[in-house]
Formats: sequence, structure tokens, C-alpha cells
Amino acid sequence: MALCNRIKGVSYDKGFYVFVSSDPFQEASKEDGNVGNQDSLIHIRIQQRNGRKTLTTVQGISSDYDLKKIVKACKKEFACNGTVVEHPEYGEVIQLQGDQRNHIKSFLLMINLAREDQLKVIS
Repeated sequence: MALCNRIKGVSYDKGFYVFVSSDPFQEASKEDGNVGNQDSLIHIRIQQRNGRKTLTTVQGISSDYDLKKIVKACKKEFACNGTVVEHPEYGEVIQLQGDQRNHIKSFLLMINLAREDQLKVIS
């Protein structure tokens, strides 16, 4: 999982996620010291496509993060396909194939991108 090296504060080594600590003597900023520095909620939705096919959408991730790198890591982690699409109402939205609601929720918590109270799973 070398892709997680590019996600802020997370690396992947020999099958384990390694969380990189920051310099304790560096000036703290809003983004550096907080776990889940999101200002708003992250909405995780599931949409029915055709038949049994579904899409999982993730909306509300801060623009500070590179969504394409997050999608790339999710695609490898969940063994599914995904993309970043521009939604007219919600802005940039992550789309993943299949029902990945629980996977993406645990992934966002694991990489400290959001706190539990900032994630809203919508059926």
C-alpha cells in the first residue's frame, strides 16, 4: 500500500499502517494537530443503479486532500473500482462500485481523515 504514503500522516509498511507523528516542537496549526480536521460532515450514500448494482458516494471531504489519491488507495484496499466526479450540487464526489459504506467509514477513521461524529452514513 505505497499509496497511503501520499495521504497526509499515513504510510503502509509490510502489511501494516504506520501513522507518522509530527514534530512536537513545531508550531501547531489547525490542520496539523487535529484528528479529522474537517469543518463539515462527510456524507456516505448508497445509490441503486440497475438490478443489484450499487454505487457508494462520499461527499464533503475537504479540498485540502487529494481525492484522486484517496480513491486510488480505496480501490486497492476494497478491491473495487472508483472515481472522482464533479457533481453540480455537491462539488467533487468520490464514487465507488458496490456497497462500500462500512469499508469507507472505517478507512476514513483509520487514516484520521475524520472523526466518528463527522461521518454520516445514509442508506
